[in-house]
Amino acid sequence: MAETDNPDAPLVPPRTTRFGEGVEGKVARRERGRGESHSGGPPRLIQFLHDVRAEMKRVSWPTFKHVQNTTIITLIAVVFFAVYLFAVDQALSRLIVGLDWVIEKVARFLGLA
Repeated sequence: MAETDNPDAPLVPPRTTRFGEGVEGKVARRERGRGESHSGGPPRLIQFLHDVRAEMKRVSWPTFKHVQNTTIITLIAVVFFAVYLFAVDQALSRLIVGLDWVIEKVARFLGLA
């Protein structure tokens, strides 16, 4: 829910009178309105913690089954790519060893080694 806190609210873009007005959130407007840079002390920390708590209430948490499924898919993908990269690494390693052997034989035949 990026634009609204109410899932049943109609999707209407915010009215603006100037470019960029109405785009930033309440926290950005509140911070912009303050003249202080990085000070503020405990009241600012309390407000931050209040905002964090309010945002955490709006989070749509996944179900346990959904977390299980995505974890299993992730583990399968990790194992697949680990095996694939191991096979590619072994093939390239053997190719380099083989090329080294061929170059050594050719160099001996030509009398360069």
